[in-house]
Amino acid sequence: MHTAYVTHPSCLMHNMGSGHPESPLRLRAIDDRLHAAHLFDFLAHREAPPATREQLLRVHDATYIDAIEAASPSEGFHALDPDTGMNPHTLDAALHAAGGAVMAVDLVLRGEVNNAFVACRPPGHHATRNRAMGFCLFNNVAVAAAHALEQHGLERVAIVDFDVHHGNGTEDIFGDEPRVMLCSTFQHPFYPHCGADTVSEHIVNVPLPAGTSGAAYREAFSTRILPRLQAFRPQMLFCSAGFDGHREDEMAQFGLVEADYVWITEQVMDLAARHAEGRIVSVLEGGYDLSALGRSVAAHVKALAAL
Repeated sequence: MHTAYVTHPSCLMHNMGSGHPESPLRLRAIDDRLHAAHLFDFLAHREAPPATREQLLRVHDATYIDAIEAASPSEGFHALDPDTGMNPHTLDAALHAAGGAVMAVDLVLRGEVNNAFVACRPPGHHATRNRAMGFCLFNNVAVAAAHALEQHGLERVAIVDFDVHHGNGTEDIFGDEPRVMLCSTFQHPFYPHCGADTVSEHIVNVPLPAGTSGAAYREAFSTRILPRLQAFRPQMLFCSAGFDGHREDEMAQFGLVEADYVWITEQVMDLAARHAEGRIVSVLEGGYDLSALGRSVAAHVKALAAL
């Protein structure tokens, strides 16, 4: 199998309440669309293990991990902030989401698959070293990237964050880590209201206005991100794969469609083929219109799987 598909049943149990956009229905929509598009059986399915404390400690403070564990309710609901909360299954889901991203790294670097898509939740790219926010508890893609560096000895990895929101948590974690290049495109001004002023050799933030079309997005990506990635020559690429920039997603105001996500995927795959032996791990972030999310993920995975 060319592409691994990593998930875990616990990720369907995390629920932040009726009407919350980051719901279990997101994973069901993806699963349904992969079946409808006849892609499901072409993927190498793996069940995510929980992340270990050692893996989490590479990107999160010990006191923060302890606080999240202590906040886990035995019943009911515990709010961490106005947008982010825990039910009795959330901690288990968050550990498996981070652990799934780690498993994906191992699968790819062992050569068992060319690339992987991690269909787990809660998402991660807003989680900072010591704060949960924006629906995120543990920074899954950061845990995965740190694992590639520390466990597998890679010297340069890159994260392409195409969620409509800035990957502020990932920037917080890797802001002083030159082995990691973060490239984040995002609507600005918009939540989490940061990133536009960052100046760094290895943090490439590309704020874009509301109403950005697919053509304008591709132009910005081509001129402002691709040259920096080419010069960096990453040995492995990660995607913080958010699909909330879709024109049907009312959480934001971008105008992307499935073809744009295929184009982004193809650019990442070309870079990976040039510099990283094709090695890619893509980790689900946002995307809240269920139909658009399912279609966009299916298009992304189909491109990854070269189907």
